Amino acid sequence: MASETSTKCPVAGDAPVGWPAMVVGVDDSEHSHYALQWALEHFFAGVDKGCPAPFSLVVVHAKPYPASMIALDNPGAAHALPFVDSGLRKIAAGVVEKARELCVVNSVGDVLFEVAEGDARNVLCEAVEKHQARMLVVGSHGYGAIKRAVLGSVSDYCAHHAHCSVLIVKKPKTKH
Repeated sequence: MASETSTKCPVAGDAPVGWPAMVVGVDDSEHSHYALQWALEHFFAGVDKGCPAPFSLVVVHAKPYPASMIALDNPGAAHALPFVDSGLRKIAAGVVEKARELCVVNSVGDVLFEVAEGDARNVLCEAVEKHQARMLVVGSHGYGAIKRAVLGSVSDYCAHHAHCSVLIVKKPKTKH
């Protein structure tokens, strides 16, 4: 009897077109980049070995509306909008570049990067619908109940409103 050699693949590789999507939300926080890194390590490890991934990867950044960043009743607001928009575009480009670098370091090359304008909660839920994602991955800032109630929690909103499984990745706290 001839022995067969089989390669056991971890969950990894570039998912063929038509495979279910995983949407990962990123912003300019270390928490979101940690969540992306975690997803890459746990779902896409071994891509350099040619193993297929269980998902196609879509990385989404929500760029706030420029008007949401300044008080519009201010007399100079109209003149400031182009500068605010330019700054937000630069931030978005930096966020996408950092996400792209993480994907390259983890040998994941077949990634769709999107920047959509709007509130992150809505942008991520809309991306889930658009790509018919089976999983949404977001980071957690670790806010307490009061801060979450005042600021709003993207991860909490998505956990309740996204039409897919939501994985909230918490960065471990460093011990002093």
